[in-house]
Amino acid sequence: MESLQIVILAIVQGLTEFLPISSSAHLILVPVILKWPDQGLVFDVALHVGSLAAVMMYFRHEVINMTGAWFGSVFKKQHNRNSRLAWWVILGTIPAVIAGLLFKDVIETDFRSPLIIAWATIGFGVLLGVADKIQRHTRDEYSMSVKDVLIVGLFQALALIPGTSRSGITMTAGLFLGLNRDAAARFSFLLSIPLIIASGVFKAKDLIESSLPVEWGLLVLAVVLSSISAFICIHFFLQLINRVGMMPFVVYRLVLGVLLLYLFS
Repeated sequence: MESLQIVILAIVQGLTEFLPISSSAHLILVPVILKWPDQGLVFDVALHVGSLAAVMMYFRHEVINMTGAWFGSVFKKQHNRNSRLAWWVILGTIPAVIAGLLFKDVIETDFRSPLIIAWATIGFGVLLGVADKIQRHTRDEYSMSVKDVLIVGLFQALALIPGTSRSGITMTAGLFLGLNRDAAARFSFLLSIPLIIASGVFKAKDLIESSLPVEWGLLVLAVVLSSISAFICIHFFLQLINRVGMMPFVVYRLVLGVLLLYLFS
């Protein structure tokens, strides 16, 4: 990959990873429009590292508090809302990890079709709009029950279908459960941490086993750019979400999905 490709795709990934608009759809669409080759495994690993760095840095205080409280709940049997939220993040990750292990091969082959991505972008976009409109959003993430967390976790497993958007589908579930927009987004972002780590580990394992050459300078550039753009995206999304709602993202998804159908049908 050339430097220009690295710059553009890393920024695109960073801006779309945490918005409810499907990063996978964009990472397919941009190279097709610009006639670029597939970005490859090395770049995928770099993007995961960048996304993880961004969300860990933005929620560093929450992560530190949750981690300390979690250890306190395990070794000292001391429970508070931070330890409970840490357990909820762990519990909510389990369905997606199980689904990923069971259906990894199918997802990476049969589900990579641009048409599947297009319809998933449209269908789950509509579902996000419905969730945003029909529910009273009064709860925060600390009010969630085991049942709520499992529902969000099961929804997150659907994000293994490219075009779904992991952040979008988990926010959809949170909104259906009555979480306010900020809470649905924050829990979605916290829930991404263990999943990005797990996915990054598997991709790094594949990279090591493949013995692909690594251009470390370009790899570091991809990590830095995706991390910075993702951090900025998280910040402004949380600042604006209660004012703009989800409908701008729903409309954007519909347009993107139609564009994909037009290009690949």
